[in-house]
Amino acid sequence: MVRYSICIVDDEETIRDSLTLFLSDEYDIACFGDAESFLTAFENQKPDLVLMDIGLPAMSGIDALIIVKKRIPDLPVIMITAFEDINMVIQSMKTGAFDFILKPLNPDILELTIKKAVSSISLRKEVKLLQEKFLKDNEPCFIGESKNIEDVMDFINMVAKSPDTPIMIMGETGTGKELIAKAIHVRSPVFQGPFIAVNCSAFPDELIESELFGYEEGAFSGARKQGKKGFIEEADNGTLFLDEVADLSPAGQAKLLRFLESGEFYKVGSTRKYKVTTRVVSATNKNLEELIDRDLFRKDLFFRLCVVKAKIPSLNERSDDILPLAKHFLYQFNIKFKKNLKDLSIEAQNLLLSHRFTGNVRELKNIIERACLIAQNDMIIEDDLGLHSKPDPVKSLEPGGTKDMDVTIPEQGIHLARLLQTLEKKYMAHALRLSNGNESRAARLLKMNHHTFRYKFKKLNKPI
Repeated sequence: MVRYSICIVDDEETIRDSLTLFLSDEYDIACFGDAESFLTAFENQKPDLVLMDIGLPAMSGIDALIIVKKRIPDLPVIMITAFEDINMVIQSMKTGAFDFILKPLNPDILELTIKKAVSSISLRKEVKLLQEKFLKDNEPCFIGESKNIEDVMDFINMVAKSPDTPIMIMGETGTGKELIAKAIHVRSPVFQGPFIAVNCSAFPDELIESELFGYEEGAFSGARKQGKKGFIEEADNGTLFLDEVADLSPAGQAKLLRFLESGEFYKVGSTRKYKVTTRVVSATNKNLEELIDRDLFRKDLFFRLCVVKAKIPSLNERSDDILPLAKHFLYQFNIKFKKNLKDLSIEAQNLLLSHRFTGNVRELKNIIERACLIAQNDMIIEDDLGLHSKPDPVKSLEPGGTKDMDVTIPEQGIHLARLLQTLEKKYMAHALRLSNGNESRAARLLKMNHHTFRYKFKKLNKPI
């Protein structure tokens, strides 16, 4: 559960104490008796919300509000005043106060006003926590809570330490293979060197060799006068990322293999031998073993590139990450499109969780971008997503389902407990098939707790 922090700025100790008592169960509270001490603390610790008295000693609450809004314009500040001075209230609202409340404080009004302020920042707070957890020091990394992606990142942290071991990243389109390659680079001993990404499918066969290895002056018609460095030379003392490596031409594969074996290469049109040191990370969404069987990919190159293999799970295999990612993208597109969408509705969240993503994280990002563009409310709703809901596979078992089940009991009777166990086992197995083996998603389909699902499934399938 996300917990919010509130700064209370009031010169009356009884007000500070009563507000702390009223709010501390739900919020983290810090109290200040004057504006100066609050602003000093504000330099190092930014709260999520401020409750500030207008009539403070020395510096007034309005003067402090002006300073706060200059530093963090979207920080909600609720002003407190002991008198109904309409001019003071208007001035504070013009300065950027979120709202105001009057002394003596009404608990119901106070709670409602705080809830409104918190709802306005809930998305920003949630995404900030995600970024602090997964994007430390601007490192490229996956945002996600699933065990699958945690296992991948643990593996990446381990293999990245060897700067000259080739790594192959395998995964469906849109899973973020380049992001993983960057994560390998920044965690490796060559992190200060360049990261050069090459899409092998973007160049025709006749150009890929000159793009990878470079060329000398006059090497071919149209060549630059001064020649050109290739991607491999650009990646010296860094990381070379070969995306869609399965699309390399046979000639390109042969020359890449020679470079991987010796670290040496020749530029097109040159007899001079060049030598560089670079970490090669490659990626593909194709089955390389199948391409080898069809003589479309060299077996010896496969073994050179696949010294270490990292398999990136699809988004359908890590459905626990769908909502954290969706909220991360919503926050990004709020900024891009200058919108203030607070969240996704429960119905929209459920629709995303039930959707089968063929384009993985890239598809989810596109869905949220479109939704942000067309959303007319203060949050994204089902219709904004442009998806169609799918029938619930267990709907027929629920009261009021599409059709009541026929019930028959033979004369000799039935063992009801055993029948229910069989039925439970079948539906749990079916839910797992629908979820590609993902227990969290299967549990959601059956409206069960993840841990309960796991315990029951093991118990029902335990050999007698």
